[in-house]
Formats: sequence, structure tokens, C-alpha cells
Amino acid sequence: MPNGRATDARGHTFLSRRSPLVTVMANAAYKAARGLVRDFGEVEQLQVSRKGPADFVSSSDLKAEETLVEELHRARPNFGFLLEEGGTVKGTDSSNRWIIDPLDGTTNFLHGVPHFAISIGLERDGKMFAGVVYDPLRDEIFTAETGNGAYLNAKRLRVSARAQMSDALIATGMPFKGRASHPEYPAMVEAVTGSAAGIRRFGSAALDLCYVAAGRYDGFWEFSLSPWDIAAGLIILREAGAMVSGIEGDDCMMESGDILATNGRLHEDLRHLLAEAAKTSRN
Repeated sequence: MPNGRATDARGHTFLSRRSPLVTVMANAAYKAARGLVRDFGEVEQLQVSRKGPADFVSSSDLKAEETLVEELHRARPNFGFLLEEGGTVKGTDSSNRWIIDPLDGTTNFLHGVPHFAISIGLERDGKMFAGVVYDPLRDEIFTAETGNGAYLNAKRLRVSARAQMSDALIATGMPFKGRASHPEYPAMVEAVTGSAAGIRRFGSAALDLCYVAAGRYDGFWEFSLSPWDIAAGLIILREAGAMVSGIEGDDCMMESGDILATNGRLHEDLRHLLAEAAKTSRN
């Protein structure tokens, strides 16, 4: 593909190597984001109401998913879907499946916290092939396609070069109501806090994974995520040079929901730190 620059539907400049497939995904995300941004402004006002914004946010989530499905189905009518809200929709093309989270960071959105994203992954023959994660409030779009690199708008992404845990900024996602209990988690947080430069929990796994890809974080771990939480992030990470595994070193992140992502240099150090903390907590 040519390596010049072009402009997308949002007016972003990007390298023209962005494929028609990724362009379709990005444009779908932009369209769904319009409603989310509008509704987020309403949610901020609803914080003071007695009823609260929960029902309103649920409606926003569904509307965004409907927009994404409509746009992606129009462009690729034979592809199937795995949806957070709508479940599995089989397509006539069994090799390709969209995996969508229309609002990753729902709790943030619900509370008026400006940190959430739209996540669209394309699974091809059982492996993640392309991904788009769009943060509409910062107007940052993370994109990747197998063999074509990972990008933040027009900028090529590479993981950080930090090699010492004492210099590392590590992110995580804490277990919460409705998710599986992980009694070893507090010990893991304590171990990382005592070894790293800092630890963060911002509430959007899709963005956390992209931040590792962009070198903003040096590592991230979380338990019990859903496939739509991590699908797009996996390919963005890999195309940015990250190392990704299960927390125990396996390659079953999409099945287990347990994920460890790092810049590669810190992977074994962080995995060992987490494993030792878990072991200690069980004794």
C-alpha cells in the first residue's frame, strides 16, 4: 500500500496504508460515538437526580451497539457478531466475526467520569485480525491490522523501552460486584505497589491495553474480562510489539478472561511477581 497521508470521516490525518477494512471499522466507531458523546453530556446532568442515570446509560449502550451493527453489517453483510448486549449473531461467512463492546467503561460513563471507549475487533479463523478502539472524548483512535502495524491516529505505536520494574507504571482492573472473586488480588496489588514506580486503575480495559501499546503504561493485568473487553486490544498490542499472555503464561486470554500485557522486557518479572504474591496469599 502507498504510505502517503489521507483524511478520514472525522477529519483525522492518517497514513494511507489504513486498509478499507480498518476504515470501515473506524467510521462505524465515529458514527456510534456521536450518540455516546451527546448522551454523556446528559448523564453529567442526571447525577443530581433521584432516579439516577443507570437506565439512561443502558439505553445509550444499546443505541451505540445498534449503530455499530448496522454500519458493519452494511459494509460486510456476511460477517457474524459477538456482542456485549446482543449475544452471538451468526453470519454466512463463518471465518469472520466482529467482537464489539459499544461502551467499555460503562461505570465511568454512568458516574460522569470522562474515560470510556468503543471497541471493535475482527476475529478471522479464530484469531484476532484487526482492531479499533476509539476514545471519543479525547478523539483518539487506536487501530491495528495483522501485519500492518498499530497506530494512534497517524502515529505509529511502539511499546515502551523500560526494563526495570522500579521505573514502570503498571495498570490493573480491580474485581468488582458481579465479577468472579479473586482473593489473591489484594496481595498482587501490594506486591506491584512495592516494586513499581506507580499503579493505576482507570476503569476501561480496552483503553488500558491501548495505553500499553502506546507506551503510556509498561504493563497491565486483570482477571475475568469478557472477549469484547480485550478483542481489539489484543491485536493492537501485538502489532505494537507488546507481549500478551494469560496471567499464568498461557495463551487462553479470550477464553479465561485473565490477561497480562507488557512491553515485553518486563513480562517475566511482572508475571513472576504476580505469581509469587498469589502463592503467598494462599498459604
